[in-house]
Amino acid sequence: MTATLTGTNDIRLAQPPHRGGTRRRRILRSTAGLAAAAVLAVVGTVMTTNADFSERYVSEQLGRQKITFKAADLLTDAERKSDCVVANAGKPLTTGKQAECFANDFIGVHIPTLANGQTYSEVSDKVMALRPRVAAAQASGDPALPAMQKELTDLSRQSDTLFKAEMLRGALLTSFGFSELGAKGGQAATVAYGAAGLVALLSIAGLVHAVVKPRTEGAGR
Repeated sequence: MTATLTGTNDIRLAQPPHRGGTRRRRILRSTAGLAAAAVLAVVGTVMTTNADFSERYVSEQLGRQKITFKAADLLTDAERKSDCVVANAGKPLTTGKQAECFANDFIGVHIPTLANGQTYSEVSDKVMALRPRVAAAQASGDPALPAMQKELTDLSRQSDTLFKAEMLRGALLTSFGFSELGAKGGQAATVAYGAAGLVALLSIAGLVHAVVKPRTEGAGR
């Protein structure tokens, strides 16, 4: 009786492990992988939509400004030093890259020449400081009043020009930054699509392996 039980136990121990649980785990992992691939595909679609919107929005907004680069034969020596200004000569400004070029290599070249390298903030401070002196000179009949008024007029003109130039430059750089976010979104979408495809292929291979291998093993017995 004891020998029979012992023999039975030995036979049970020698039997191969049950493969039903392994098959189920493979199927579950593959199903989860397909779900992850679907999520990645959705993320890629969203990023692509955002990238397309960014490109279209920037192009529309810049087109409304109707800014055109100077013709090649009108460029100054300083402007010709910029490869992008030369390459875009005579072209309308409609892209983020063009906006960056116009802001940095065109407007940025001229701003330092408007007020001897001073910024709008620096010139504006001088205007604010000079106005009370002009008012006092008017009240006292100071003979230096004409010279002070001329200085105030010149500084005010410089301040106004610098303000417009720096505001336009800032707006163009903002458009460039927005377009770059869109470009990064497009790159992220490409990565998401690639990852989705890879995960989907691996998951499908896992499903095929889980379904076909047990049948192959059963046919070989």
